[in-house]
Amino acid sequence: MHVQRRFTRWQIRNEAKVRLEGAEATVGCMVNDISFNGIQIAIAQKLPKDTTLRMNVMLSDGSALELDVWVVWHKQVGSQNVYGLYFTKIKDQDKERIYKFMRSYFPHELNKQWWKDLAENKAAAEFEDRRIFARFAAKLYIRFLDLKTNKEGRAETVDISAKGVGLVTKEDLPSRTPLEMWFEMPNQGGLYYTRGEVVWSKWLEPARYRIGVNLEKADLMGLSRVLRVA
Repeated sequence: MHVQRRFTRWQIRNEAKVRLEGAEATVGCMVNDISFNGIQIAIAQKLPKDTTLRMNVMLSDGSALELDVWVVWHKQVGSQNVYGLYFTKIKDQDKERIYKFMRSYFPHELNKQWWKDLAENKAAAEFEDRRIFARFAAKLYIRFLDLKTNKEGRAETVDISAKGVGLVTKEDLPSRTPLEMWFEMPNQGGLYYTRGEVVWSKWLEPARYRIGVNLEKADLMGLSRVLRVA
């Protein structure tokens, strides 16, 4: 299966500086990768969860970005906090600064992606950047409704991100099947509702299929809620 990323993710491992809105000083960080959609950084400082942050990211002299970001995921690596940040707001001028920065400091990454794009089939289903929307292993039971056939079913999640979910089902669900889904939230005594579309299906064994679902929209608050009980 070929997956088309909506925005190219460039792996750069570049030292940078970050200043949160209201802070007087900048702090050093490492930018692991970046796209026009988001950024992954490693930083000693801890960032607030489940909220939009406004920050300046100084990639280099002349490449300062003013961004509104959402902390999509976090993991601890030694003394560093690694964050996947989604740009909830980015100006066209800052996209241009990112491109100029890449062209000046990492031209090989631009060339590599150019050749890759020529080789890949761009008709594949669109997904948001997979690194920004990192997938987390999660085991939850869901009920779903096939909107084409109005048939109800049950499934178990394998992994989940803000933009997609992996399922195991008893029934095969063809590509482009629209679904309504209700996640069972045992610790909260309720259900979480969302919609999506099947983008791929794989037979595992009789009456057992692995399904990939692209969610209708990137639900950042919903992801935080689901992962707390998964």
